[in-house]
Amino acid sequence: MCVFRVINYRFAMLVALKTCICSACERLRILEQAIRNAMKKSKEKNKENLISDFLSSRRLSRLNPAGSLTISENARCLDTTQLDKFEKTFRQWVDRTIRFDVRISRKRIFLIFMLIRYTGAKLNEILSLNAQKDIDVKNNLIRIGRAESKNKPELRDMYIPLDLANEINEVLNNPEFSGLLSCLFKIDPGHVRRKFYERAQECGFPKEDGNPNAIRRSRAIELLRNNMPPMVVQKLFGLSTPGLMTSLLKLSSEDMHQITQHYADKENRRKTSARNTFFCKIVRIQKGDIQTEVEMMTLGGYSLFAVITNESLRRLQLKPNSFIVAEIKAPWVILNKGDIEPESSAENRLKGTVSIVIRGKITTEYIVSLPDGTELCSVVTEESRQRLGLKEGDAAWALFNSFSMILNVD
Repeated sequence: MCVFRVINYRFAMLVALKTCICSACERLRILEQAIRNAMKKSKEKNKENLISDFLSSRRLSRLNPAGSLTISENARCLDTTQLDKFEKTFRQWVDRTIRFDVRISRKRIFLIFMLIRYTGAKLNEILSLNAQKDIDVKNNLIRIGRAESKNKPELRDMYIPLDLANEINEVLNNPEFSGLLSCLFKIDPGHVRRKFYERAQECGFPKEDGNPNAIRRSRAIELLRNNMPPMVVQKLFGLSTPGLMTSLLKLSSEDMHQITQHYADKENRRKTSARNTFFCKIVRIQKGDIQTEVEMMTLGGYSLFAVITNESLRRLQLKPNSFIVAEIKAPWVILNKGDIEPESSAENRLKGTVSIVIRGKITTEYIVSLPDGTELCSVVTEESRQRLGLKEGDAAWALFNSFSMILNVD
């Protein structure tokens, strides 16, 4: 009898143990499923964040052809003053050493920084340059190649400042660098990045500001702020250009040379404060008995008209398909508030958005940003300011007469 009781007790214990094990297994299964669901949701969220970040850095807008150069709020970029400080710190770093071999190494890295800073090229594009074949110091020209496919390499000719061209020329003619000319820029990219980061921190900037891509972005913004048309910046940086702008204005290789040279020369001079400057291609010339009407197309796709004397036409030697610089003084730009195009006798009418308002005691300065990123400056009296009631963010039309346009041939 006792034996049967022991067996029943042990059997009951086994059944209870089995029940506990099954319950634990079920709980583990539920816990495992919950973990899998959480991981799945986390992956989906991370994927959404990645897509969101990608779109924020690559936004394309039908109204803004520079969309592929849009800088997200989290992206780092330096202004011109900070870039100049970066350059100065690099120069001091090169001059700090007294060792011959170290100085040569630092000079090579400094030139890589300068080329990225003024061409906006990618680090690997600069590292692959042949100093003797790809740099034309006489014409301040550098040829950057980027192969989209094995059979179709894309070459981009970019102008560099005269001072930088002279500095590279000195290196090429320096006997100390004679054994490095064919591989002057062939340096380990990781080592280059480390030195960039160190110089950024030496400037007091965050380490990320020394990233070659951050310097590249900074150059793009600098050119756009200097009123270089976005479609030109895109081509210079080897980015694809949206079809909207290419349908408005076709640019040949020779056209690109003229445009980039113009802005390189402008950057070298830095003598003008004129903001209302358009680099245009002449579409049509209609000559009269005393005066001539010149129709132009800006690189942003806007039609502009100017009336000049026949004597000016002869002196400037204008002809269709040639490039010209058109300027309009700020006081001659009339503003009209609203989205609807106003009735006006002014031949030139451009719609934009008021981006900056600088109010003075007698006059007020308005900056109107056009959809392609070009900025127009207008100066109005205090009475006109009160009548217009324009504020930042308002839609506005910039109007100016064809007789107010000043044409220049560089």
